[in-house]
Amino acid sequence: MTVRRLIAIVLGLLLAVQVVRDAAVTEFANRQPATAARFWAGHPSVQIALALSQIGTAARERRSIRQDTFAMVDEAAAKSPLSPEPFLIRGVQAQIAGNGRVAKAAFLAAQRRDPRSLPAAYFLADYFFRAGDPLSGLKQAALLAKLSPNGTSAVAPFVAAYAQNRSNWAQIRALFRSEQGLEDDVLAALALDARNADAVLALADRDHRSPDSPWLRLLLQSLVTDGDYRRARTIWTAVSGASARDQQIFDGSFGSPKPPPPFNWTLTTSTVGLAERQAGKGLHVIFYGNQDGVLASELLLLRPGLYRLQMRMLGAPLHPELLGWSIRCDKSQQPVARADVSRSAAEGLVFRVPEGCAAQWLELDGRSEDIAQQSEVTVADLRVTTLQHDA
Repeated sequence: MTVRRLIAIVLGLLLAVQVVRDAAVTEFANRQPATAARFWAGHPSVQIALALSQIGTAARERRSIRQDTFAMVDEAAAKSPLSPEPFLIRGVQAQIAGNGRVAKAAFLAAQRRDPRSLPAAYFLADYFFRAGDPLSGLKQAALLAKLSPNGTSAVAPFVAAYAQNRSNWAQIRALFRSEQGLEDDVLAALALDARNADAVLALADRDHRSPDSPWLRLLLQSLVTDGDYRRARTIWTAVSGASARDQQIFDGSFGSPKPPPPFNWTLTTSTVGLAERQAGKGLHVIFYGNQDGVLASELLLLRPGLYRLQMRMLGAPLHPELLGWSIRCDKSQQPVARADVSRSAAEGLVFRVPEGCAAQWLELDGRSEDIAQQSEVTVADLRVTTLQHDA
């Protein structure tokens, strides 16, 4: 074997060892940078991982980042000019220092090196929104939605925060048209705050404005929680297509399941029991008798005054005395009136809505006894009539 061939073989083996060592250190650095540093402290992947670890620790402990950490990042960037992480770190450093121009340049440099970098898209979107460049910001938000493991749900809160300003609505509508699937998530994120009702209604297009739109239930719940019952009812009527002619109880015949709660029935299937609509036959209820609980409920908007609740029982009820209708003011735990279903069917439940009770929960509940007994009834033609309105 010639000397030249021997040298070539040795160099090949050394190169193979170096490649394996480089791959192993790179992978290990992502998980345990301090340990990886003992094997190859000067490797750029190790230096970047150590720097990120030190920056994270400093942020968690709310202390300033050491300058030698940034020096290590600079050294890693020189050794690995195609890695995006050093530029991301520099961008954050410039952002903290209030130097937006340098931060933007660093984040763009990171994105050029890795067009699929999630952090680069996030920081650029944030930068452009803050800088008053919504078009560029929305482009980065769209990219972020494509790159995120959770898809559009990950970027939705980010876009929703921007949507709170009505001057941005035109750009957001354009974004919705270009990014299928983003609209539902953004509207749902907005609907979590009742103050965003105008934005939700303005941004929801025809295809995203229906009784089963995810944002509708969320917005109704937000408005009810805030006590804005009348607006909640108005939106519910407009979007769900529910008839507004019956202002006392909606769907007292239990035949209109499409409009969502709370102004339509919330029916329970749980360890308490089962409540289900039966087409043309009313509401079938089974109470297991093991624990107290509500089986059906609907939110009413009755004016202060005197009312009567009436209904019919169908078939042969089983232990109807265990089930009862109650009226409870929203935000209150105690009902203003309650009667079992037998009495409600025979003579009706007369109750008074007091002043200050702007919304009322009509609830069908089961109350257990010492020895568990199952109750089963079917109710129909539930209605509330006005006896007297208070002045």
